[in-house]
Amino acid sequence: MIFFTADQHLGHRGIISMQNRPFDSIEEMNRTILTNYNAVVHEDDMVYILGDVCHHMTADAANEMIKKMNGKKYLVSGNHDKKYDPGLFEDVRDFMTVSLNGQYFALMHYPMLSWPKKNNGSIQLHGHIHAKMDYNEQNRKDGILRYDVGVDANNFYPVSVKQIIDFFSTKRMLEEDFD
Repeated sequence: MIFFTADQHLGHRGIISMQNRPFDSIEEMNRTILTNYNAVVHEDDMVYILGDVCHHMTADAANEMIKKMNGKKYLVSGNHDKKYDPGLFEDVRDFMTVSLNGQYFALMHYPMLSWPKKNNGSIQLHGHIHAKMDYNEQNRKDGILRYDVGVDANNFYPVSVKQIIDFFSTKRMLEEDFD
């Protein structure tokens, strides 16, 4: 399977209060996020991490956390990412486009107003803003094919490509000619 996630902020004590995350400690947050991640992502799965895996950690400590994450990982760098061990990822970029399950995606840490093939039904996936699910629902309602894959918007779990396609799966959203 193929998954997306962002903004774990492993090791970042301040994110708990800043985003009102339901954890009493960094250790509880790290454990929950890693457990949730590994509960759905298996060793042979692909996962696109759209930035900010760790924050306020040394690169060595961050690499140890990343080693605990299942799957073949692709990193789209965020503003808090360090020089992680590149051997932990299949690829590391600032921006990426992929076609998966017949759907074109533009991947970036930051939300974009415009992206490649936007007018042809492509979906832009991002993190950075630590939105809640109502942000994604409002985008869908407004006909905007943009989705925050961050843990704060997705109950601290990665999101599968199927979940995202299903989320936007109305004929009006994905099959209409946007030109």
